[in-house]
Amino acid sequence: MDVSKVLKEALVELASADNEDSVQQIRVKYLGKKGLVTELLKSLKDLTDEEKKHFGASVNLAKEELLSKINYRSLEINKRSINEKLTKESIDITFPPPISHLGKIHPISKTYKEVIEIFGNMGFSVAEGPDIETDFNNFTALNIPEDHPAREMQDTFYLDQKDENNKPFVLRTHTSPVQIRTMMSSEPPIKIIAPGRTYRCDSDSTHSPMFHQVEGLLINNDANMGHLKGNLINFCKDFFQINNLKVRFRPSYFPFTEPSAEMDIAYSIVDNQIKLGEGDKWLEILGCGMVNPKVIENCKIDSSKFQGYAFGLGLDRITMLKHGLTDIRSFFNGNNNWLKENGFSLGRI
Repeated sequence: MDVSKVLKEALVELASADNEDSVQQIRVKYLGKKGLVTELLKSLKDLTDEEKKHFGASVNLAKEELLSKINYRSLEINKRSINEKLTKESIDITFPPPISHLGKIHPISKTYKEVIEIFGNMGFSVAEGPDIETDFNNFTALNIPEDHPAREMQDTFYLDQKDENNKPFVLRTHTSPVQIRTMMSSEPPIKIIAPGRTYRCDSDSTHSPMFHQVEGLLINNDANMGHLKGNLINFCKDFFQINNLKVRFRPSYFPFTEPSAEMDIAYSIVDNQIKLGEGDKWLEILGCGMVNPKVIENCKIDSSKFQGYAFGLGLDRITMLKHGLTDIRSFFNGNNNWLKENGFSLGRI
């Protein structure tokens, strides 16, 4: 078999190959185990030594040339394929990019952070506790009697599981249990705030079954109502950014504080909008008072040596007041139109 003829036929076929499969078929046809070039090498056994020398050299040269041409053709075809794919998938770099949006901090999360910062500047530290609480921590330790309305099923979420006193666990109705846990595990002086989620069976435009509270507690040997009022007035001024904020404290009743009070801030209606800090109308903002000695004793602290004050306010409520909102449910329905209308729209990148 003529070596030059085999090589020439292979190169003609290779030149017409237009895809990788065709190239690989040519490789097998000529260089495979039973390929034509391979068969030429096998025929050397039938030649004389002198013939083997010249014929073997020519076959090896033909094999190397063909292998080189096959590899080159394969690279050409792959390169062409890549270029065609890139052409089809090309991107117009002059085309405006799609608009992306950055998330913003939820208004209640922002309030949460602001409240912690303001009270932190007054020396309060943050304490936390579980959302699922015992009857003792949520009610009994706080001097809430067995027949108090807050214990009713229509006001409180009860769980099927029971605690060590055979009382059903509850979803905490306030963050006051954090105060109880802190007093039972720490020695006075104590100065904490307890922000977090709370739960009650209530749902309308101003109430949500899940809402956020922050409660504060100070226990030492000289706490008094004057200190309490001063801290709360300063907090409201800082939070609402109103220096001349008009406030009042009204006597009230809570089982866990004695004496107790509610703090109101003045407001007026201007162009159908609430304007805080001035006017002849009053809006209740929080509850507070001196910690009832029974609560202090329930936490194994000597009430003859230590006294304290406590307060609590709704984070959702003060967020609504600060931003002039009317429906608490808007915070949780994920309505982007509402976010835009109330200044919480997503930012562009």
